[in-house]
Amino acid sequence: MLPRAACRLSRIAVISRTARVARTRAPYTRPIMRTRPSVPASAASSVPAADAPGGEMPFGLQSVCRTLSEANATLERFAWLGDHLAIAEWTRITDESETVYEQPGHHTLSCYLDGGYRTERQKVPGRYGAPSLLCALPGDHESRWLVRGEMHFVHLYFLPEHFARRAIRELDREPREMTLADRTYFEDPRVAALCQSLALERWDDADGRLRANETAHDVLSLLLRGQGVARTDAPFKGGLAPAVRRRVRDYIDACLTQPLTLGELADVAALSEYHFARMFRLSFGRTPHAWIAEQRLARARTLLRSTALPLAQIAAQCGYANPAHFSHRFRDAHGAAPNAYRRAIQAG
Repeated sequence: MLPRAACRLSRIAVISRTARVARTRAPYTRPIMRTRPSVPASAASSVPAADAPGGEMPFGLQSVCRTLSEANATLERFAWLGDHLAIAEWTRITDESETVYEQPGHHTLSCYLDGGYRTERQKVPGRYGAPSLLCALPGDHESRWLVRGEMHFVHLYFLPEHFARRAIRELDREPREMTLADRTYFEDPRVAALCQSLALERWDDADGRLRANETAHDVLSLLLRGQGVARTDAPFKGGLAPAVRRRVRDYIDACLTQPLTLGELADVAALSEYHFARMFRLSFGRTPHAWIAEQRLARARTLLRSTALPLAQIAAQCGYANPAHFSHRFRDAHGAAPNAYRRAIQAG
């Protein structure tokens, strides 16, 4: 379900053995137990990550997950949610410790569920954590934290390119223009409420992960609008002109029920096929074929969530040849058949 880009999310094996044990989730405000053991640093190379692509470990050597696993933090549970999204629930009890993140390579959203009242980031001394406060940590950021006392928090991990790629659809901006702001202890009631709902969701069954995936996408949309900022680290060259980019995007949306060819889209942009393919990838962050496939799946998810249309009609409205073709593509992308997805989302 996770394509090649997920190979960058590799090499940590910090999935707690307790995450494999089925249990009833208590409310996110439950107190932290002082008797809870910490995950030893050796766990980072000894516990298999069954949820990672190809059995590899999620995230790299500098990842937030890796850093926490080598500190005195306890990983309560971890799950891949699909679409290059991962989630983890952590607890930590310490008198005082320093934690350093150095360009983890992936974005992180942190939401405090309980505690954290004496934890601060060194560059913003005097500001402390608390339940419902949020931190946005870009993949290229560096930070030092003084951690004191008890804390319980949930992390959502995602790749920079997959966060920025939403900009075309949601902000009419090119993905390469956007990144996540570096923010410490900010408030956003909608994002916090969604993170708290993620903490209450089951991640150890397929339906729960599907619902968590939908919630995580809602979180990323809110983050893009509230914490997305323009990149300033490099000039951008090439790509489609903004007016051409919008024209191509709108044409794809309008004609999604039909087969679309590279030549047809190149004509819309008034470019050669070769030049168009190169410029499209720069502006959209994907090849035309991959972008169209994503838009078909996005429309299908919307129709499955919000309508009672039979699969044959959904397949037709999304440009699939037949229901079997639709089901095959949907299962490949989301790990569940369309009807199973619909049941899971509606049950939530």
